[in-house]
Amino acid sequence: MLRYSADRRSVAFIGLLVALAVVQWNLPALNPALYAVYLFMGVTAAVMSHNHNHLSMWKSKTINVLTSYVLSIFYGFPAIAWIPTHNQNHHKLNNREGDTGRSPGLFRTNHLFALLTYPTYTGIRQQKDITAYFKGLWSRDRKAFWIGASEYLVFFGFLATVFALDWKKALIFHVIPQQFALFSVQVFNYIQHVEAEPESDYAHSRNFVSPVLNALLFNNGYHTVHHMKPGVHWSMTPELHRQHESKIEPSLLVKSFWVYMTWTFLLRPLVPGAKAKTPALPPAV
Repeated sequence: MLRYSADRRSVAFIGLLVALAVVQWNLPALNPALYAVYLFMGVTAAVMSHNHNHLSMWKSKTINVLTSYVLSIFYGFPAIAWIPTHNQNHHKLNNREGDTGRSPGLFRTNHLFALLTYPTYTGIRQQKDITAYFKGLWSRDRKAFWIGASEYLVFFGFLATVFALDWKKALIFHVIPQQFALFSVQVFNYIQHVEAEPESDYAHSRNFVSPVLNALLFNNGYHTVHHMKPGVHWSMTPELHRQHESKIEPSLLVKSFWVYMTWTFLLRPLVPGAKAKTPALPPAV
């Protein structure tokens, strides 16, 4: 039923998410360690939703829609929204003018406040992409419109149900994790493109090449080749990255996510003369 056997990991992660949600809902008190794992797993749901949007997991259309329903609940927004905001806008424009997810967003330069405001600013801007997309679906493909609309019905219907059952638990175990996942995935997009060269074939994206990070986040760190071939399954991006790694500017091959974040947003502003390194454009081929 799965297109790629590697997505057994995705299915296992989804199963763990559902189990964590059910267990925590029924615990007598909040377990901080379990909750921390749950927050991180929500971030993986955002990544899985992104992957599922580019290349659906299942051969069955019905199961794919059901998977989108579940991922949406943990990711924090109907998965159908990836199509207009990500596929049709971001991948087309790749952080150039007109990209509603363009970083650094409200500001001309990269700094901590730009990073922190980017997710909200971008989320607001992207609503026009979603609205235009649904208007187009209504005109040309009524069936696809109703399938997309069903994701909104399921998503907000689920939230209404859990709030009716227990609003405090709904807030703690669903709304906060959803917002954390949404914020995190927008941060990933920000740092993967800020201070890069959108007009370059090999310097438009920052790659986080830690094996541990990529094992946990389905190879989401290999961003240059993802933009080159967005339809390639996530399990194949490490090999594709190796094929092109020598062409990528070394400053855009980052070994540690946390070292990069600490230096760029906390330490670099305090070091006199320190500034962003502009990637060198590769020679024309």
